[in-house]
Amino acid sequence: MTSWLARSGRWMLPGGLAIGLISPTLAEALRPIIGPVVVILLFLAVLRIGPEGLRIGRAGLMRAGLRALVLQLALPLAIALPLAAAGVLESSLALGAVLFLSAAPLTGAAHFAVMAGGAPAPALRQTVIGTALLPATVVPVFALVPAFGTASEVIGAVGRLLVIIALAGGVALWLRSRGWVQASPRTFVRIDAIAAVLLAVVVIGIMSAVGRTLREDPESFWLAMALVCAIGFGLQALAVWMLRDGPDLPALAVIAGNRNVALFLGVLPAAVSDELLLMIGCFQVPMYLTPLILPRLIALKRRGGGAGFGAN
Repeated sequence: MTSWLARSGRWMLPGGLAIGLISPTLAEALRPIIGPVVVILLFLAVLRIGPEGLRIGRAGLMRAGLRALVLQLALPLAIALPLAAAGVLESSLALGAVLFLSAAPLTGAAHFAVMAGGAPAPALRQTVIGTALLPATVVPVFALVPAFGTASEVIGAVGRLLVIIALAGGVALWLRSRGWVQASPRTFVRIDAIAAVLLAVVVIGIMSAVGRTLREDPESFWLAMALVCAIGFGLQALAVWMLRDGPDLPALAVIAGNRNVALFLGVLPAAVSDELLLMIGCFQVPMYLTPLILPRLIALKRRGGGAGFGAN
């Protein structure tokens, strides 16, 4: 059973999307457990990787830091500045796009990387480093977009997230170092199976607001959905095309197109949060379809013989 769940994880995620859309009662019931489940997923990711997977070295640390600056600072500013010049930055779609690009990689990125056929360690390392740098990268973006509120509130939320990462990761590393959890194929299958089920549970809960909008205002729904799919899949395709092929490529494409935008919900002004809830929910669609779409993008690159450039 666990082997089947681990193999079927990439198909369970779109199943969770569908259930969340068609069953609003179940989606609303699962919303309160989203936070704790995300922490468990982070724990499982570190448990699977172990201390060896987190070792990065000075050169690797520099590369990861540079990626974070490009993805979380340069990219959102490159989008926000022309939108501000055009006078459309205050629209909910523009705010949602900039907010998404400003966020650190998704905390469950390591699990998505595994489902997409890649190694989990690069995704988890980038998640930790990107989150650690978020207090610095978010300040210029939030200064440009006053509607987001003060950067100090975001820094406080990031600090809390870093504490959670340290606690969940520390317990997982302690279990591995004590030998209570072995690095074996059987262990990895079990972890992947549990992660697949939990990710499906998370997406059902998150889709509650999206299903309601689809029924009440389908035009707004499809407009937001088109934008978030263009951003999410577009960034993944760009990463696949630009980076060299190798075992790290799926993980790097995952972190480029999947961000922890929900972190901002607790610190944004209430009016802004309400406007962005639809987009944040819609972002789950390209996110949870990533394990199905990304391997096909990589296969397309390989058939075309594209080598990419830059260090992975």
